[in-house]
Amino acid sequence: MKVAVIGAGHMGRYHAQKFARCAELVGVLDADRARAEVVAGEVGCAVLSELPDEVHAAVVSVPTDRHHEVALGCLRRGLHVLVEKPIATTVAEADELIAAATKSGVVLMVGHVERYNRAFQALCERMQRPVFVEAERLAGFKQRGAEVDVVLDLMIHDLDLASALARAEISGITACGFRVLTSEIDIANARIEFANGCVANLSASRVSQAPVRKLRVFEPGQYVSADLQEASLRYVRQADGKIEQNEERHGGGDALATQAAAFVAAAAGKAAVQSTGEEGRRSLELALHIGRLVRERLERFE
Repeated sequence: MKVAVIGAGHMGRYHAQKFARCAELVGVLDADRARAEVVAGEVGCAVLSELPDEVHAAVVSVPTDRHHEVALGCLRRGLHVLVEKPIATTVAEADELIAAATKSGVVLMVGHVERYNRAFQALCERMQRPVFVEAERLAGFKQRGAEVDVVLDLMIHDLDLASALARAEISGITACGFRVLTSEIDIANARIEFANGCVANLSASRVSQAPVRKLRVFEPGQYVSADLQEASLRYVRQADGKIEQNEERHGGGDALATQAAAFVAAAAGKAAVQSTGEEGRRSLELALHIGRLVRERLERFE
C-alpha cells in the first residue's frame, strides 16, 4: 500500500511516523516545503510537490478548513483517504466527500483516534447498556486548531465516543459555552439525550492548565471511570450487598498506529472500514448543532 501524507504539521508528522511502519510511505506534501523536508528527513521518505500516480492512499492532515478541498481531490482521483477529524466544516461538504468516495469505490475513513484507545475498546466490550455517560476533555491553549471552536476541536472526540456507547438516535440537546481567549467558543458543555434513555454530559475546554481526558459510564449494576490519557479503567459494582472495585490498565498501546494499520487493512480490502465517513458526518453534524446552540445563547447574554 503506497501512502502519501498531505500536511506536515503537528498531526501530519505523527501520521508520517506511523505510516512509515505499516505501509510504503511514498512522501510528504506541504505548502511549506521546509516543514515537509523536516518530516521527510525524520521518516526517510520523499518531499512531494504533487501526488504521484503510483500512490494508492492519502492521509489528509491539513487545517480543518481545507479538509474538504484536499480530500475531495484525492477521492476523485480514486485514492483511499484517511482525513483528520472533523471530516469537514459543513455537513454539505461531508456529504460531498461521502458521495465522491462511493462513486470512486474507495475507502473514506475519519481520524477519530480515540476509537483506537485500548482503554475505550475494553470499556466498550464490558458495558452493555449505558444509561449515563460523562466526559471531560481539557487542554491548554494552543494556536494550532484555533481556526475552529472547542466543540469541533476537542469535544467532537467525546461526541463520537458517546454516540458509539449509546447506540441510539439523539432525541434532545442543550448546550452552553463561553469565549475566553479567542473570538470562538473556548469552553463548552453539552447535555445529549438519546432515544433509548441514555444521557451524555460532555465538557470541553482549551484554556485549562493541565490536560484531562476522563470518561465515566454508568449502567444498571456497575459503572466505570476511564482515564483515556493513562489508559486505565476502574470498575465499581455491587455484588451480594457489597461494593466491589477493580482497576485495569491497558497501556502500551499506540492509538494512532492502530488507526493507521486499520486504515491500511480497510484500503486493502482485508478489514471493514472503521470510523466511516458517515460516522464522521454524524459527529460533525452534532458538533455544529451544539456550536449553534452555544452561539445563540451567547447572543442573548452578550
